[in-house]
Amino acid sequence: MPGTPDEPDFSGLGGGEDQHAADIVQEVVHWYTEQIAAERRAPLPDEERLAQLTAGRTAAYQDLQRLEDADPQEEDRLAALYAARLRELES
Repeated sequence: MPGTPDEPDFSGLGGGEDQHAADIVQEVVHWYTEQIAAERRAPLPDEERLAQLTAGRTAAYQDLQRLEDADPQEEDRLAALYAARLRELES
């Protein structure tokens, strides 16, 4: 349900469904960016974790670009996928 603690409510944002999906994917990109920065600041950065985080962020950026030409069904699919991923990452 939008607006619950489990899923952010992007309904008030302009731009329609494509913007909704882009906002969710951007939130995931932001999460990865924060985690990468934190790992790099660690006294002994975990190179394997850094590689996984970087790969996740790269995939999210690629999906963000795919949204530019996506049809409504693909937008919905990516929005659902990234909303679930964001919940998983933040738990």
